[in-house]
Amino acid sequence: MKPSLLLCTLAAALPAAAQTPPVQELDPVVVTAGRTRQTTFDAPAAITAVTRDVLDGGGPQVNLSEALNRVPGISVLNRQNYAQDLQLSMRGFGSRSTFGIRGVRLIVDGIPATMPDGQGQASSIALGSAQRIEVLRGPLAQLYGNAAGGVVQVFSGVDSAQPSAVLSTAAGPYGLAKVGARFSGAGGSDAVLLDASRFHTDGYRPHSAAQRTQLNAKWDHDIGNDAHFALVANVLDQPISQDPIGLRRDQWEANPRQTDPAAINQDARKSVLQQQLGATYERRFGAATTLNTRLYFGARDLDNALSVPLSAQQSNTSAGGIVSFSRGYWGFGTQLAHEVKLDGTRVLRLVGGIEIDQMTEDRKGFINSAGVQGALKRDERNVVDDHDLFAQATYDVTQTLAATAGVRASHVKFRSQDHFIKPGTPDNPDDSGSVSYSATNPVLGLSWRAAPTLNLYANAGRGFETPTFTELAYRSVGSGLNFNLQASRSRHAEIGAKWKVGEGQRIDLALFDIATRDEIVVDTNTGGRSTFRNAGRTSRRGAEFQYLGQLGSDWRTTLSLATLRARFTDNVPDPADPAKVVIAAGNRLPGTPDRTAFAELVWAPRAAWAGFNAGAELVHTGKLYVNDANSDAAPAATVLNLRAGFAQTFGVWTFTQLLRVDNATDRNYAGSVIVNDANGRFFEPALPRTWLVALTAKVEFR
Repeated sequence: MKPSLLLCTLAAALPAAAQTPPVQELDPVVVTAGRTRQTTFDAPAAITAVTRDVLDGGGPQVNLSEALNRVPGISVLNRQNYAQDLQLSMRGFGSRSTFGIRGVRLIVDGIPATMPDGQGQASSIALGSAQRIEVLRGPLAQLYGNAAGGVVQVFSGVDSAQPSAVLSTAAGPYGLAKVGARFSGAGGSDAVLLDASRFHTDGYRPHSAAQRTQLNAKWDHDIGNDAHFALVANVLDQPISQDPIGLRRDQWEANPRQTDPAAINQDARKSVLQQQLGATYERRFGAATTLNTRLYFGARDLDNALSVPLSAQQSNTSAGGIVSFSRGYWGFGTQLAHEVKLDGTRVLRLVGGIEIDQMTEDRKGFINSAGVQGALKRDERNVVDDHDLFAQATYDVTQTLAATAGVRASHVKFRSQDHFIKPGTPDNPDDSGSVSYSATNPVLGLSWRAAPTLNLYANAGRGFETPTFTELAYRSVGSGLNFNLQASRSRHAEIGAKWKVGEGQRIDLALFDIATRDEIVVDTNTGGRSTFRNAGRTSRRGAEFQYLGQLGSDWRTTLSLATLRARFTDNVPDPADPAKVVIAAGNRLPGTPDRTAFAELVWAPRAAWAGFNAGAELVHTGKLYVNDANSDAAPAATVLNLRAGFAQTFGVWTFTQLLRVDNATDRNYAGSVIVNDANGRFFEPALPRTWLVALTAKVEFR
């Protein structure tokens, strides 16, 4: 069915009894900034909350990029490659990642989705049951540990107090299809959520098909009036994700739909199965003291066939072209929060805690011969432990001025035991070893309620970012883990303002300056395998602006702007020839857009057209340099997206329909880049003009 015909059909179906579209919420309650509940307006940090209505209108609810492109300071690039996940960076941290998400801490329902080495997976997040997403940038994020850029925290929950069931389906071009079923309900002291979905795509380019099945379940239970227990279980089954790899500039310009033969010849692909169980417990000891505890266990199995040519896998030091690991992980954390009432309305808020996380994996490498697994080339057992202590205090100096001080002590240890040793072979010795990283990072801040409608704040702190096991996995020369790689350390400063300029109008502004030493950068990147090294000092400076406005009863708007000047501060020499400069001071950090913008105008009438809403979005991403030498770049791009939503209510039934047209002007652009790819296959094409139809049917059991 053509989109225009569908639009007319759905518009004709609107009854007068349809539900009223929600009003934009300016001050949602968040917990990420201060580890205690407060509104985004009161939080003394750059923090943005994305609510359920944004997720409902953003797309098929498969990728975080559907919802987070409106948040200033964060770049979420959809690579159209489910074998490599999204490319998510915050204030320039995380842009070098070619697999998973690093430099940004992910937490889902109180349980970390980031491993203790600092690498996370956004694909495990079930957006169909998410009610709120919080994005924290700036120095206060350092109190969450090994996360230099910021924190993304997702909260799932029930739709309403009434038990309800929802069936959903979405369809689009290139074989995109998603079906889902969700049941939720609350009664008495219990609330239950069950969410299951199945997603499939044939992919825009040859050899880019993917399939994903997810299950997310949550049980909330109140134990009397003072305690709360939650049990969360989720499963991600991604049996196939073909990897189309990147394109050279000439390939991209000639035909963005093509796939380099290397991906097809070696059948580059990935399969993942992840299962996790977690529990959180909160107990209030009177009105002033609260204890929070979490415990979780998980397992992740992965098989990843790379596009490494067979000829490059023959040396003794090669780890082959197929990566396979079985990973187990667990963690425990507890924090105690206490408030001390001072004179008047002044309060001293204290928070302290401990977090322990561990990941163990059995990692193997095999020859990849045209997609067929061959001889064993790597066999090792890797363990990473993370032990952290943190404390934070907020003191009301006056009724309008508050000071915050915090500190986090982190110790991360990597151990590897090599089981693939060829005695007498100098190229393949015992590569076992260990390395530890430790840091104590303070944070200081001030917040001032200058007026009932104006909050000002300033924060400063230190952070650090260890290499992940993926970054330690290979050396550019020789075999074994790259234990010479150092943790990067950073100094963060931020000032900001939050201003309610009128009824339903709010402006957030933040300015930041970040200096980093021992920046971890890509050294080589070929055949899906990356090596990394340290590259001296870098700087990141920028500004973030967001305006939220309710324009009368029927119109609302969002405008987000961010600038980022991310540069290498030092000349970086060639490790093989120190007299040769391979990265010049002043070069841009690759993969970091110098500016991003999001503008949205929504019409949600409340009279005769109740139940209908329409929106237009402009999404701008600045130039993306592809390598440290800044020899090439993906041009800046501005994309127009259009959407229309409909809703009808008949008794206990509610039906909704969503029609989206993304990239409405059919812009040809690179959605993301593969940083420092050794073969020059930097460019990952974005989708041309596409459409999406999503339908839901909800029934409430009253």
